[in-house]
Formats: sequence, structure tokens, C-alpha cells
Amino acid sequence: MAKNYLQKIFSTQSTPQNEPIPGTNQVKNSAGGYVWQIDPWDHLRRFLILGSEGGSYYAKERELTLENATNVARCIESNGLRVVSEVVGISQAGRAPKNDPAIFVLAMCAAFGDNATRQVALAALPQVCRIGTHLFTFAELVQGMRGWGRGLRRAIGQWYTATDAGKLAYQVIKYRQRNGWTHTDTLRLAHPKPQNDDQKAIFNWITKRDQAEWAHADSKPESAALATIWAFERVQRETDIDQVLKLITDYDLPREALPTEWLNQVRVWDALLPHMPMTAMIRNLATMSRVGLLRPGSEAEQLVIERLRDRERLAQARIHPIAVLSAMRVYKLGYSLRGQATSHAEREKQPGWKPSARVLDALDDAFELAFKTVQPANKRMLLALDVSGSMGAGMIAGVPGLTPRDGSAAMALVTMRTEPNYHIVAFQQEIMPLKISAKQRLDNVIQDIRGLPFGGTDCAKPMLYALENRIPVDTFVIYTDSETWYGNIHPFQALKQYRQQMDIPARLVVVGMIANQFTIANPNDKGMLDVVGFDTAAPDLISAFARDEV
Repeated sequence: MAKNYLQKIFSTQSTPQNEPIPGTNQVKNSAGGYVWQIDPWDHLRRFLILGSEGGSYYAKERELTLENATNVARCIESNGLRVVSEVVGISQAGRAPKNDPAIFVLAMCAAFGDNATRQVALAALPQVCRIGTHLFTFAELVQGMRGWGRGLRRAIGQWYTATDAGKLAYQVIKYRQRNGWTHTDTLRLAHPKPQNDDQKAIFNWITKRDQAEWAHADSKPESAALATIWAFERVQRETDIDQVLKLITDYDLPREALPTEWLNQVRVWDALLPHMPMTAMIRNLATMSRVGLLRPGSEAEQLVIERLRDRERLAQARIHPIAVLSAMRVYKLGYSLRGQATSHAEREKQPGWKPSARVLDALDDAFELAFKTVQPANKRMLLALDVSGSMGAGMIAGVPGLTPRDGSAAMALVTMRTEPNYHIVAFQQEIMPLKISAKQRLDNVIQDIRGLPFGGTDCAKPMLYALENRIPVDTFVIYTDSETWYGNIHPFQALKQYRQQMDIPARLVVVGMIANQFTIANPNDKGMLDVVGFDTAAPDLISAFARDEV
């Protein structure tokens, strides 16, 4: 029997996505469809993890940043202490690809919070701003929001005075400047009182009160901390490579301490590698290959591979999966993306490198290991990747060329390698079954996803597809920006139909790939969960929710 015309126009069971479901508090998304607005605290977490760099398909970087900053301000007004706690928790656990959003929110708390919030935010400075570049970023941001009052000066000063002299010496030679800020600037603004003779000597060296003495001192100081600075000054004017290698080895000098003319020497990189921090090692894989250090079968190649497969070392260094994915993309190319060359002929003239297949395999393993350990849910899962037009624009965490579409494929692969019973599809306004395998390497999976056609967004398609094909699913996992608008039924309604007709209490996890305020998950349905894309805790949350433990 044909539907009554009134039922066609007004129905809570099947409503076009460009109209709100009657009786709900849905809002219009940027594409013109109706979805739900996420909780302000979930919005805050999306921003802390994904940031707004590069914007999105519908919002330019400035617009998306202002939208998130407005939400941050509302959260601070509501409960500033909770905001600081969220910032510290996410930053300390290394859950975000970049620390800049956390620093930005901490600066907002220090500028716009009430007295209690400002005090707690400034006290949390060392926990969030763990290295010199973080401190410079905070100083630049907070200066644009407030003046340099006594509390801020004291907090900046304590960042220096509470740091062990040896670690401080390492910080000031490795992270010397960012965005026009130097340690000289921050020290002169903060005026901290040194707590011991070593700190006093380091402060004097930073503010150039006695740098001439350091530069011409032939004998090293007895203090190990001061000896690091002495070695830095010596290496700046050293002309003998053997002496440079000895200084690197004896004093653990980082790459940033060396004059650039030494950084094309394979022996220099060989000396740097044993004590190189994980982040620096991952970022410099291309350079080490270009200069000839990572030769097939070499000890250096084996050392790099072992470290990339060391879960504990990755966790201690707070290596984020995005950092690994970004390094893999660049390393596999065999040439730098930073140059101005655009044609194949021009690129061939630039110094390149031959990627090591073993290193690429280790990077693939490191990507998965960088997420928290995931216990399989052992549930029937349908993984659905939104490959519509809006998912192919913008970038994740400011990584050039890494779109939300790429990111969804990368995240799905982690679950594919964990769960024994999954089915994976891509969708826009139509369903596209995928032939990718959990055994494929990450970069190849992303390449396969990039070859799929774009289209309008219909996030109801995964449930409708499973219902039409009678596919038993315990948990749907949809990777999307929630800019759905195309279909004749809302995703929530499609899930209800699936549950009823298949007699399966199916759950839905929405993995948000953009720091916007939208979700297709009905907040009143306990069988739906929002998680943030590229949160290192996301795969484990998905699994726990599928097991009904969240």
C-alpha cells in the first residue's frame, strides 16, 4: 500500500536528511543537512586532538579556529578548572598529533579564566610546555591575549628554575628560537632568580652577558651541565671532523647544536644516531638515507628498525601515529616536498634518497604501535569510510596532503588488524565495497582510497547497505566529518530500522575526522558513541564500546 501523503511529509521513521527529524533538537550542518550538535566538551576534545590548521572543506582555517576558540571560551566560563584538566590530560598522554592546540587553550585559560583557573593554568605550564619551542609558542599566544603580569612572569621563570641544570643546558642549545622568540627574550621578561651557580651561569650565557668568555674557553667546566654549553660553543668553531665527532659522542650534542655544514657528513649522522631522540630520528629518516647512513643491511638501518618496533620507546617519546604516517609519506617519495621543484625533471635534479623497504615496513608497524594497546572486541564490525567531497579537502593536524579521507583509511586499518570479523566499505551517496586487506601496508591502503570517486554525503548508506544485504553487524564504525545531507533517511533512523529488521542491538561509533561541532550520533541513544579521529585512545575506545564496556 502506498504511503499516505501526510506520512510522506511528516515521519519520525524516515526523514530526508535536509530536514530535521520531527521532535528532535537537530541543527543544520555546513552542507545543509541536519545532524546533532556535539557536547561543548566533546567539541573541546576534538579541537585539542585534531586542531584547526588548514581548515576544512566548508570552513577556512580562520573560520574553523574562531569557531573552536568561541567554544573554548564557553567551556572556560563554565568550568575553567576542567578545561585545564582536559588540556593537561591530553597533552601529557600524547593523544594529539600536535601540542599547539593544547598550548593555545592553556593560554586562553591563563588569559580569560577566573583567578583559580589562571593560577592552575600557569601552574600547569611545565606539564604542557615541556620543551623550549612549546614555551615560545605559549609566550607568543599569551602575549596576544593579555599583558605580562606578575603571575605570568613567575610561571615563565619557574619553567627555568624548576628544571635540572643538565636538562636546562640541553634545552637551551637544542631549542634556541621559534617564531622570533628566544630564551633571551623569555628570561628578560620573566627575570627569574637562579637557584644555584649552574643556573646562574646558564642564565648569564643565554642573556649574552659572558658569551665571549665561553667562546674562548679552552678548558671545559667541571659541571656536567656547563660542559654541555662549553661543547656547544666549541663545535660552533671546530674545523676538524674528528673533533666534531668527539664532541657529539662525549657530550650527547643534538643535531640542532651543529653548524649546518656538518649535516651532510655520514660520519656525523652515525655519531648522532645512538643518542638521537625518537622524534628526531623519525623526522630525519630521509636525511640519514640521503647521506648514505641507512644502507641496506647496515647497523644503522637495523638500529632504526628496532627502535621503530619498540612500543615502550614510542610511548615514552609520545610518538603520535600522525608523526609516523607523515614520515612514511615523505620517506617513501624519495625526494623532499620542501623544494620549489614541481616537475619530474626538476625533482630528479634535487638530491634524493632510495627508501629502504625494511624501514618502510617498520614505520608501518610503528604506526599501529603508537596507538594504545587494543583488546579485540571479537564482534562483527562494519567499518565505513566517508569518501565524499568534503572528506577530500582540508588536512589533519596541519600535515600537507593528509586529508580526512586518508586519515579514515589509516585509522580503519588499525581496527582491521585487531578484529577477526570485520567488513569494510567506502561510501558517499553510494556504497563502494573495498578490497583492501589488513595485511596491506598503510601507504598502499591510503593510495587505494585516494583512487575512489567523490560524491555527495549520505551517512545512512552503511546501515542501509547492511540491511539490504542481510549482513549481521554488531557495531558500525563510521569515519566521517558528519556533513551528511544527501539521503532520504537519517543515519539514526536507518540504524533503528536495521536493529528492528535484523533483530540485532547494533551499536554505532562515529569517528569525527574534523574539529567541527557536528555528529550523526543521537546523544539520547546509549548505543551510539562519538570518538575523535586520531586520538591515540580511539581504537581502544571503539573496541571497549563494542564490548559494552563504555
